[in-house]
Amino acid sequence: MDQCWADAVFLHWRIPVATAARYLPPGVEPDEIDGSTWVGLIGFRMVGAGLGQGRPVPYLGSFTEINVRLYSRGPDGVRGVVFVTLDASRLAVVLAARAFGINYVWSRCRPTIGAAGAAGGERFGYDVRRYRGGASSSFSVRPDRTAAAADPLSLELTARYGLHTRFGGGTLYIPNTHEPWRLYPADVVHLRDDLIAAAGFEVSGPPESVLFSPGVQTQFGRPGVPAPGLRRRAVPGAGKTLDGGSMRA
Repeated sequence: MDQCWADAVFLHWRIPVATAARYLPPGVEPDEIDGSTWVGLIGFRMVGAGLGQGRPVPYLGSFTEINVRLYSRGPDGVRGVVFVTLDASRLAVVLAARAFGINYVWSRCRPTIGAAGAAGGERFGYDVRRYRGGASSSFSVRPDRTAAAADPLSLELTARYGLHTRFGGGTLYIPNTHEPWRLYPADVVHLRDDLIAAAGFEVSGPPESVLFSPGVQTQFGRPGVPAPGLRRRAVPGAGKTLDGGSMRA
């Protein structure tokens, strides 16, 4: 499936490894970055999603998503993410994703974007409220586009080329490919969040890592079952990489 992830906001906090481990599928371990594992609150606009390299799916192919995610390493050594929750504004998308064990939640989601010339300057953010339970989140950031965020922490928190998810009592790995994110450091303009606590995590203070990206074009591959025997292979196209450990279809 081809899709564009646009106007991405990344907020990250450190959490204990033991806490993260409780939420991972069988055989998957927390991936430590800069001496810790992390929980992320990420918002973006899904634009023009379509099957394969075909035309985007009308209406269903574009929506807003906010997710709470962890960082994972499979039994084959392949690194990825685990989505604890994903809030999306399209009910059909939510139901389809749940068929693969991905914990989508139907919510009212919208982007909040301020132009560079507006009062307060350029800013990007997201508002979400769940239809059931009432958990909500509202956050926005002001990016600094004068310098790229190219430090190791920023790159490792975003350069993820697949996800691990529970399925049928086991674990699936779903790969994806995309160009490296164009990342910029950002300042939090405002943050009020219930989603991380609703997912079961306790964080305090402002996020340690705050990033913005205008977006990337990405393509998901065929799901498989992780198996021992890491191999990393290049994907045609400059800058594209795929953690492609041995898989059993």
